[in-house]
Amino acid sequence: MSYNEEYLRNDNLNINWYPGHMKKTRELVQDNLKLVDIVIELLDARIPYSSKNPDISQLVGDKPRIVLLNKSDLCEKKELDEWIAYYEKIGIKAIPINAMTGSGVNKIVTECKNLAGEIMKKYAEKGRKARGIRLMIVGVPNVGKSSLINKLSGRKSTQTGDRPGVTKGKQWVKIRGNMELLDTPGILWPKFDDQKVALNLAFTRAIKDEILDVETLGLRLIEKLIVLAPDDLRARYKLEEIYPNGVDTMEAIGKKRGFILGKNEIDYTRVATTVLNEFREGKIGKITLESPDEIVD
Repeated sequence: MSYNEEYLRNDNLNINWYPGHMKKTRELVQDNLKLVDIVIELLDARIPYSSKNPDISQLVGDKPRIVLLNKSDLCEKKELDEWIAYYEKIGIKAIPINAMTGSGVNKIVTECKNLAGEIMKKYAEKGRKARGIRLMIVGVPNVGKSSLINKLSGRKSTQTGDRPGVTKGKQWVKIRGNMELLDTPGILWPKFDDQKVALNLAFTRAIKDEILDVETLGLRLIEKLIVLAPDDLRARYKLEEIYPNGVDTMEAIGKKRGFILGKNEIDYTRVATTVLNEFREGKIGKITLESPDEIVD
């Protein structure tokens, strides 16, 4: 057994990431809530539970809220419908979108106007001058906030990038439908009590790869796909069979792709990077990593 193989079989990945700017973002959200009418919470449709910051519900309180399930094109429709039904059951409108293509964006404007109807009515009754609806958008890093704002505004008004932490400060952006939107940087939380949540965030790149053990992260994803999507995994990498052991399947992928180092050793780093990237790009299949049934209230 090689050193890398032994390491992968025995390692336990522990993820905890909370840069200082995220503490400031939490304070920014708290301080600016009084300025907005509606909060838009952007989640990753592949991991709606894991990408939901538990601090947000406490911060937002009774403020009207809409949930957007972004990257919905990358997940199974059945699971997506279950998440929409889950949010409907607890009284929150959930809208599936694709922030890159703009799919579902028009529904956001319509729903915001529906929610803000009573707010605008109260302004009129008090004789105050009519103004546009004010929104705040919140979400974990790399969930697609900047891409969404660019679609809503019709111009490249905010910086985007396929890595967490691109948005650095508060920005007010004028968007369609006579609305203004307050953008905030991505916010994680101080401690991941559940490492499954941390792993799901890492799988979808809400946590930077640079601070993680990519080989072990790739192995953990393969182990999850063996359970959730074995047929997709087999088809993508042209495997004759899926092994119950993640390292064995990882080695099979390496051999099929020709990721071999000297002395016929598997290049585990290249296998891990490939599987992570191809999952994130939807090349392995339409895969949702969690369902509403897993939520423990």
